[in-house]
Amino acid sequence: MLSDSLKKTIRQVHQHVANNLTDYRPRSSQNYLVAEIAKTLAGDYHKKQRICVIEAGTGTGKSLAYCLGALPLALVQKKKLVISTATVALQEQLIAKELPFFKKHSGLDFKFDLVKGRHRYICAHKLHNAVNGDSQTQMDFMPSLTSPLSAMETKCLNELYNAYVNKKWQGDRDSWADTVPDRVWNLIACDKHSCQRQMKAHQTCPFQLARNQLMQMDVLVINHSLLLADLDLGGGKILPEPDNTIYVIDEAHHLAHITRDFSSAAATIKGTIEWLDKLTKFSGKMAKVLVGQRAIGQNFKLCDSINDASKDLKVVRDILDNADFEYSKDDTYRFEHGEIPESLHSKAKDISEATQDALRCLNKMHDTLTQDVSDGDIKPYVADPILGESGQYINRLEQLNKLWFSYAKKGEGAPHARWIKRLEYKSHHDHLLSDCPIEVGYYLKDKLWRECAGAVLCSATLSALGSFDHFAYETGLAKEEGVKFIKVPSPFDYPKQATLRIPVSKVEPTDKDFSDHLAKTLPEYLNDKKANLVLFASYWQMDHVTKFLRTKGFNLLVQGEMSREALLKLHTKNVDEGKGSILFGTQSLSEGLDLPGKYLENLIITKIPFAVPTSPIEEAQAEFVQSKGGNPFLTITVPDAAKKLVQSCGRLLRKESDEGCITILDRRLVTKRYGKAMLDTLPPFKRQIDY
Repeated sequence: MLSDSLKKTIRQVHQHVANNLTDYRPRSSQNYLVAEIAKTLAGDYHKKQRICVIEAGTGTGKSLAYCLGALPLALVQKKKLVISTATVALQEQLIAKELPFFKKHSGLDFKFDLVKGRHRYICAHKLHNAVNGDSQTQMDFMPSLTSPLSAMETKCLNELYNAYVNKKWQGDRDSWADTVPDRVWNLIACDKHSCQRQMKAHQTCPFQLARNQLMQMDVLVINHSLLLADLDLGGGKILPEPDNTIYVIDEAHHLAHITRDFSSAAATIKGTIEWLDKLTKFSGKMAKVLVGQRAIGQNFKLCDSINDASKDLKVVRDILDNADFEYSKDDTYRFEHGEIPESLHSKAKDISEATQDALRCLNKMHDTLTQDVSDGDIKPYVADPILGESGQYINRLEQLNKLWFSYAKKGEGAPHARWIKRLEYKSHHDHLLSDCPIEVGYYLKDKLWRECAGAVLCSATLSALGSFDHFAYETGLAKEEGVKFIKVPSPFDYPKQATLRIPVSKVEPTDKDFSDHLAKTLPEYLNDKKANLVLFASYWQMDHVTKFLRTKGFNLLVQGEMSREALLKLHTKNVDEGKGSILFGTQSLSEGLDLPGKYLENLIITKIPFAVPTSPIEEAQAEFVQSKGGNPFLTITVPDAAKKLVQSCGRLLRKESDEGCITILDRRLVTKRYGKAMLDTLPPFKRQIDY
């Protein structure tokens, strides 16, 4: 239960922060959020399951709300607060602005830091060896380096080395002023297999020092991918233990999608056979360095397992070469209901077992070499390149085993999408096999929700068609006892600040002539004296309209023609100079776009942003819903489009002083039943529906 002393602390902190915020206005919605977060995490609603899901519109100040509601409680309970985001922009905002301000004015004593994956840091030992070795040493050290570094790359490497040894650079990629070429970075980047804490030579590497510092932090800012990487290792391996952590998952609408990507696996056939052959040769080289006979025995076992896997993969190669699969236009064939042919299934079991054995042997050899270095039997400069290379092979074997283990399960457990893509090269062809779970809610439920001390999930768009059901199902929170779902309205005066217009149209968006019609009628809705944003349903349609309007003399800023940063810089410059600006983009541009005040006053949405189920994963999802007697269009497509439409409309008003107009050129919002439901989930703008 939330104690009186903690309530008092939260009120005092809130008052301190409010006194130092310019233009602060007390908001009942924010006060309500703070109270609900604190009560949920204190166990007022459920003793064990302390989770709340919050949809908070623009302007509610949700980052301040979760800092106020979660941090005082985390400090009292001696728990870590981990804030996870989907975008770099939000991470930067939290680290550079929100948390420093909160620390300065809250009266709370806490430490915070940004946590990055180990690949963002150098391994000091690798850097030293790369600079002080010759080109052949570099080639040996980095197996993927097919040619020596160029003069420019060598110059960059030396600059990094000098800055690091002279303590002018901390050793992380993001703090280096210039771009570091990938070939240089891959040569010196930290990896989990060669840069290990227990090896004395690596204890002062930047990643290890950052990890030491991490344990002293009270608040950690991470991204969703790092969160999932930690969960995949069992939790508490990269980040603090889940049962000692309160998680704030901001931009939570991305969580299910990122979890799905993280849980997928893919591998080629011929390409795999080739690298397995290289692994056999490498294991012999590794065995020569190892001390003791046991490692030699592991090498023989490893070679036997690789040989078994290669034999079976050659059979799979022949099966696929002779199969009469009907591939799509993009050379993809999806197995219906994720069911693979019996001929592949029997081989999948064998390959799964052989790769599991190979992985076990290589891990033992790797661990033995690490121990030999720790014992002083082998010099680090000898072991490091071998550990780096064996680490790469371990990663590849893990992916390979993950794929074939899933293919061997054949319909057991959660449904999976499985497909083949035919790859054509100049002199040969190959097949890429892929696997992806359709549902990931069970994974999040087992690994996160049932393990964590508490969790707050928030975003401006979590509900669809007025319900949290779709989001709860996707993330494994459906029918979970004690989970609190909260929807907080925005403080904006929508009817006064913006008008939503749906004009009459003679052409339906599903008509093949719609793009031509759009190109001809769009100028009616543009305002060349103000800031315009036009959001398209596809790149093709945007390109079609762009070409037509440019022949009519329109000056357009188009997504994809320059970087997002350059595009927005030019847009704001045009507006500042009083020229007006017309910005064209697709749905991806609207994500996280912040153009307050005069920088966006006229928003045009050309079509309801329906996703066409063309990817194998989307097709499999639709098929699965159908197999259960459901309607995939109403169950998946419409809720997703409704969320995207709310997100798109959310671009116009960013502050309580903003004003403008939204025009949606899709009459289905008023002619179709699902369209009316979508319209009702949009904020209560003043409506102008033409008839």
